[in-house]
Amino acid sequence: MTSLKVGLTTVTSNQVRFILASASPRRLELLKRLGYFPDKLLIPNINEKYSHGEVPRDYVLRMAIGKSQVFCLKEKDILLAADTVVAKGRRIIGKPISESHAREILEMLSGSRHRVLTGIAVRTFDQTTTRVVQTVVKMKKLSSEERDDYLASGEWQGKAGGYGIQGRAEQFIPWIRGSYTNVVGLPLYETRHLLLANGLKPL
Repeated sequence: MTSLKVGLTTVTSNQVRFILASASPRRLELLKRLGYFPDKLLIPNINEKYSHGEVPRDYVLRMAIGKSQVFCLKEKDILLAADTVVAKGRRIIGKPISESHAREILEMLSGSRHRVLTGIAVRTFDQTTTRVVQTVVKMKKLSSEERDDYLASGEWQGKAGGYGIQGRAEQFIPWIRGSYTNVVGLPLYETRHLLLANGLKPL
């Protein structure tokens, strides 16, 4: 029996190989909490521009599928890809590109409700299974000091909607409706269900 080195672990040729197509350390950590340890990490590079008139749910689903299709799979590979955005009405809010952009986003979200949507795609050699999960989040009215302190922390970087609920921004969220881990970046209940449905059990 041959074995192959595939990044994080050693996988024998007759075993399932689990691939995470994401650069997000948060998604990797969440998967580990489920008992899933990817054998390989891949970073998908696709055009993430929104299409004109595209609604948030369609966008995250298209992104998740697109990320899953970038890579060639072998017969026993199982690949997980995901994409998360914040939405205010029909407006898609991705990751801020600068501190001034993050400030604009926080001012928009301050004192109101918004939605966090994650598209999930689990792809095998011959099929792709998908799911979109939505969580409604309320953010308190931020004072100028609270907003400035948060921006100065740098925690907004790389976060959809310009904040991370699992960090310092948690103090700004009085309530949510739906999956907490979805706001972090990967809804665990739905992800586990999709992986199990495709034959991948946790360790």
